Amino acid sequence: MSDTAPIYTKITIVGAGLIGSSVARAARHYGAADHIAIADANEDVLAEAKSLGIADSYSPSIPVAVADADMVLMAVPVGAMASVAAAAAPALKPGATVSDVGSVKSSVLSAVKPILPDTIHLIPGHPVAGTEQSGPAAGFATLFDGRWCILTPPEDADPEALNALAAFWSRLGSTVEQMTADHHDLVLAITSHVPHLIAYNIVGTANDLETVTRSEVIKYSAGGFRDFTRIAASDPTMWRDVFLNNKEAVLEMLGRFNEDLTALQRAIRWGDGDALFDLFTRTRDIRRRIIDAGQDEDEVDFGRPHEE
Repeated sequence: MSDTAPIYTKITIVGAGLIGSSVARAARHYGAADHIAIADANEDVLAEAKSLGIADSYSPSIPVAVADADMVLMAVPVGAMASVAAAAAPALKPGATVSDVGSVKSSVLSAVKPILPDTIHLIPGHPVAGTEQSGPAAGFATLFDGRWCILTPPEDADPEALNALAAFWSRLGSTVEQMTADHHDLVLAITSHVPHLIAYNIVGTANDLETVTRSEVIKYSAGGFRDFTRIAASDPTMWRDVFLNNKEAVLEMLGRFNEDLTALQRAIRWGDGDALFDLFTRTRDIRRRIIDAGQDEDEVDFGRPHEE
């Protein structure tokens, strides 16, 4: 296969939200598939995707959309994966690959694998990319450029199917990594899931304060709180399903976080400036390493525009 030849003849993307519509745009932009089909049960979402012209065919029916597909990508909340797989299973052609874009991997394997025929290759995946926006119009072709895509193949995964899926994500601009589903869920619990939970909680606390009005919270929001509100604006359905399906890893990381928070609380109470300075120095170094790794921009105030 040449570097420009399509990876798949036909792919079907179930779900036309931010990630699904971005995959469709990227697959077309980078020539990763000859035919791109989109399935979405929401008629308004499907109509919007069609009006944007991001795919070659559109259907509200999953069985119709997945017929003859070489690869089916489930771009739906984690809690909906099993029902999507059940709808697709009878119409999948032998040898097809089924993957997903969810932020939790162990639950996808356990819920979806028993549903699919033995002739189907299930290889869960997670493109570590996104924004707080949602819907077909929010997607863009370069969303995955320079970002990680983690694949969590089961032990009996077919090598050719795995290589093709890795090549697909590489074509879309991602750097592909492989790990076990359990390890993925633990890593993402601390790098993504717990930070989102903290953001939801802080914004909720600010909203519930009786001594500070909601207008004051909005009017005087400093940079830190603004960034929490950006994270807390993420899709509620998706994040509800993430926490329900990765609860063991999230609870383990929350336990560690609470222990460290107690130590920080003690340092503030007893005026231990050395402990605070040491922590803040170590965390600043983490930020610098993230920038050096190309995972963020080193811009003042996160690149926000300011009036002169």
